[in-house]
Amino acid sequence: MKIDRHGRAKVLTQAEIRLLFNQGFATNRDRALFGVCLFTACRINEACTLQVIDVYDTRARVRPYLIIRKGKTKGKLATRTIPVITDLKALLSSYSLVKGQNYLFPGRYEGSYINPDSAARILRKACRLVGLEGVSTHSFRRTALTNMSNAGIGLRVIQEISGHRDLSQLQNYLEVAEAQVLGAVASLSMLSPVEYEVGKYREDDLATDLRQQ
Repeated sequence: MKIDRHGRAKVLTQAEIRLLFNQGFATNRDRALFGVCLFTACRINEACTLQVIDVYDTRARVRPYLIIRKGKTKGKLATRTIPVITDLKALLSSYSLVKGQNYLFPGRYEGSYINPDSAARILRKACRLVGLEGVSTHSFRRTALTNMSNAGIGLRVIQEISGHRDLSQLQNYLEVAEAQVLGAVASLSMLSPVEYEVGKYREDDLATDLRQQ
């Protein structure tokens, strides 16, 4: 887990996400910014540098697809087009666009975008407010990619969303839950040479073991 900005960014639970978005973030801009990170699995720099036309049409309506431009991706990889699901659309619809700005999340100076370091400070403040540790701007990307993997989405499909150059890079992002490891090992019970032990280790046993730890 990431402590004092060192280590791997925490993968957030649904309860922690709700806590952050409902009680931690102070403005609709902050919720929209980190909602983009969560629901598109993009990097914080990619979210900060989004242009208004990448997300909204000329009538200020949220587009069905969000565009992450090639020039803003790490290593200037291919442009990605990510579907905007209902949850993200709600956050973006609640966000009031700043008139006359090209960037979706304007910075302090004219014609600039919010600095990723500023976004990180916003997140740290929100986390302190709700008592969360180990969270960084990268947590939303890791959370999104891990949850897609856990839902059985193929790595090649996830790679299309994440923009990783190869699958080995993507796999470094995915976190394996303790329950998954325990369940995998428990599946070996079918190999037991002791007849009465076969199949005795069930999912309810796994849940009990985890609660006792």
